[in-house]
Amino acid sequence: MKKLLTELNEEKLQMLINKKRIPMSRNNEDYQALERKVHINEERNIEVVKGNTKISIKEAKEVGKKLTDVFYTCHYKWLNKQNDIFFIEERIEKRKARIYKNNLVEDEETENTKMFSDEQIYEEKEERSSFYYDRLAAVQYAERWWNSHNSKYKNFGDNCTNFISQCLHAGNASMRGYPNRSSGWWMQSNDWSYSWTVANSMRLFLGSSKTGLRAKEVSTAEELMPGDVICLDFQGDGRYDHTTIVVAKDQNNMPLVNAQSYNSRMRYWSYEDSTAYTPNIKYKFYHIVDDTTKK
Repeated sequence: MKKLLTELNEEKLQMLINKKRIPMSRNNEDYQALERKVHINEERNIEVVKGNTKISIKEAKEVGKKLTDVFYTCHYKWLNKQNDIFFIEERIEKRKARIYKNNLVEDEETENTKMFSDEQIYEEKEERSSFYYDRLAAVQYAERWWNSHNSKYKNFGDNCTNFISQCLHAGNASMRGYPNRSSGWWMQSNDWSYSWTVANSMRLFLGSSKTGLRAKEVSTAEELMPGDVICLDFQGDGRYDHTTIVVAKDQNNMPLVNAQSYNSRMRYWSYEDSTAYTPNIKYKFYHIVDDTTKK
């Protein structure tokens, strides 16, 4: 069982290294995402020098005669070379495979639980508070925790925005607004604001906050710095689904990001290599500002 899954994911890895197209016989979305990644790498002058995959089976459930559903994670790790610079990119995928008579018949990435809520952000009484953003501390937190959970905070099935909030908090951003869930940005006493945990609410908060943690929306990804935030709307319907933090810039001055839910490290910012990607995708680019920022 594990051998079958390892062989499949090694095949995908070789597609990135050798640029050898694979017949899309199982999951078109997976292979379309891989082909987009190959194309993006070519545009960025990225060579995948080598890589590896690690399979961890979480559950095997018999669903019929000689038919088994296998829930597993695959940890991909690639050594990328861009011009004369090398860097490691990593990603964790939660996947489900269906095996019939020891043959792999289906394999797909499983969707993460979506967090829905009343996301209205009420206007706050703006009490001036000082804020000096420590970008290095925010990035260091993102590097430390991108693939694990800090027990000091509650963890969610869809943890992307909770993770980004923790990074910002590690960067010296103060909480405010407790106990009103629709106000401010906070997590405490096993409770939290929508802006702390919900991608669309964080987008609304960053775009409207005037004191403490706040941001300036910029037009392009190139304008961002490590410690800044990107919000993604995969469907382009105005409801933002995912949040990432910039941890580095590549040789073309484009952001590389860390994120959870789709646990990723040093991933190219655009997410065109994701199965969630659609041609309608929209982005919001937020440059975090503080009291040292020039007006």
